[in-house]
Amino acid sequence: MAVRRHAIVGLGSRAQLFARALHGSPRAELAAFCDTNETRMRVHNDWLGTRVPAYRAADFTAMLVKERVDVVVVCTPDHTHADYVVAALEAGCDVVTEKPMTTDVDGARRILAARRETGRSVRVAFNYRYNPVHRRVRELLAAGAIGEIGSVEFSWLLDTVHGADYFRRWHREKANSGGLLVHKSGHHFDLVDWWLDSGPETVFALGRLFFYGEEHGSADDRFALDLVASPRLRALYHDAAHEDGYVRNQDVFAPGATIEDDMSVLVRFRGGVVLNYHLHAYSPREGYRVAFSGSEGRLELDVRENEFAAGAANNEPGRARLTLQRHWAPFEVVLDDVVGAGHGGGDERMLAELLGDAEPDPLGCAADHDAGLKALLTGLAANRSLATGRPVSVDELLGEIGEPA
Repeated sequence: MAVRRHAIVGLGSRAQLFARALHGSPRAELAAFCDTNETRMRVHNDWLGTRVPAYRAADFTAMLVKERVDVVVVCTPDHTHADYVVAALEAGCDVVTEKPMTTDVDGARRILAARRETGRSVRVAFNYRYNPVHRRVRELLAAGAIGEIGSVEFSWLLDTVHGADYFRRWHREKANSGGLLVHKSGHHFDLVDWWLDSGPETVFALGRLFFYGEEHGSADDRFALDLVASPRLRALYHDAAHEDGYVRNQDVFAPGATIEDDMSVLVRFRGGVVLNYHLHAYSPREGYRVAFSGSEGRLELDVRENEFAAGAANNEPGRARLTLQRHWAPFEVVLDDVVGAGHGGGDERMLAELLGDAEPDPLGCAADHDAGLKALLTGLAANRSLATGRPVSVDELLGEIGEPA
């Protein structure tokens, strides 16, 4: 296989994962960096100990031609994904984009139209699919371990370190991120789509900003983030702020937060399965639970990533427990093990497949534009439901995007 030349656009924290993998890959080459901020590009080059050509955002399309780029990796703020994805496709490149694929109906319409017109590929970095625990769930469900699936209960807890971080950054404005129902929950909606091998049909949501924001608190040292104390954050953000004024460590109780921190979503999937989903971003601990009820039993996954949000306990590894119980039988422990680093071990497996260093996973872990769209549709429909107070038909959104049901 020929070595493919990759460019990374958006050189924030997440880009480091792709830069390291590309720099060490035998089957992919890191050809260029692109960002609005020259300091951040220089920092990534320093970390790699190399000199990848660096281009300002205004020179993105010229860079693709000059550096003979085959694949563009998009790690920019969510609301800009569509612009870069479409420009890359029209330049003849394939795309790997961080989730979400985009944040709104217009972005989805533009990406899908460009993909059809160019024939190039769009893949979405849904790393949770590659987590071995999540792969085991898919194997069991596909094998009919609990028969026909009737419903799914899914609860995700973000602690007051992780959850708070969305209120320090650009994510705090829904215009930038689509809110947590698009940015964060997109991971979770994609998992359910993949586990069920289905997609959403009708969505109803309730949610509010309950804990963070100016109406719910004031400056509190327990929520403060000291960029100077972290060499990585200092280099990427504190020392780069003079170029663009971006403040990485905003007060979580400052004015301007337009996203929710507590959300409930009810989804009916095509085929009839019902998902009851909850996300809240101010939990004292971090973890998640998902349970599948079927005609022949129940499958339950309980992941505890930490026991409380600060202190020595955070250094203890998280733990995942997966149990299967068939009707009229005792439960079986399928696995009870330590959670791997890097999204449960998913990051490295995802990178190996996306960069061509591993054969495609037989469970279909690689997420294409259709998977990106399905996860996005649930989040967009949930946001519309929050705004209107009514259930939202996904076909309504598909009609606006110009895609068949």
